[in-house]
Amino acid sequence: MFIQVIEGRTSDPEALHRRMEIWERELKPGATGYLGSAGGCTSDGSFIMAVRFSDRTAAMRNGARPEQSEWWRATERCLDGPATFHDTEDVHVMTHGRLEDAGFVQVMEGHVTDRERAVELERESDRVLAEVRPDLLGSVTAYYGGDSYADFAYFTSEADARKGEQREVPAETAEMFGDWERVMKVDRYLDVTDPWLMAGR
Repeated sequence: MFIQVIEGRTSDPEALHRRMEIWERELKPGATGYLGSAGGCTSDGSFIMAVRFSDRTAAMRNGARPEQSEWWRATERCLDGPATFHDTEDVHVMTHGRLEDAGFVQVMEGHVTDRERAVELERESDRVLAEVRPDLLGSVTAYYGGDSYADFAYFTSEADARKGEQREVPAETAEMFGDWERVMKVDRYLDVTDPWLMAGR
C-alpha cells in the first residue's frame, strides 16, 4: 500500500470540502488503484488528509492525469499557504470495522523512538484493542521521514472515543499502552469531528 499524507491550513473548510466532493464525484471513477481516504479540518483550521492507493505506481499514475492537476490547482487556492506532502509505502493498517463508518477521526503525529518495538506493539495490540476499545473501528499509520509518523484512528463517534479513553483496562493492557506511549511519541493531536471519508471504487 502507498499513502500520501497532505497537510495545510484553511480559513474556508467548507470550500475545501466541496473540492473533495468534486473529486469523489468526477475524478474518483478514473483513479485506478485508489483505496480510500480520510481526513478533514480541525476547529483551528488545520487540514490533514491521508490518501491510500494500492501502490506507488497507481498513485503516480493518478497524479499525472491532466484532470487531477487541474483539480489540485483549484483546490490549493482553498488553503492558506502551500500544502505539505508525505509519501510512504511504510504503512500499518488495523481494522475492526468499516473505516468509512467513522464519525470521528483523531490524528496523532509524532516520532518513533524504537521502530522494531513499534512493529511488535502493532502486532500485539490489534487483538487487544478489538476487545477493550469497541469504539475504535481501526487505524492507518503512515511512517515517513526517518522517525516521523501520522496515525489516523477511526472511531464510531467522538463521544464513544472519550468514554473509551476513560474506561479501565486490565493491568497487562495498561502496561502495553504505556509501552506504546514511550515508543510512539505524540507531538500533535488533530481532532477531526466531521471527517471527510471516501471509500475506494
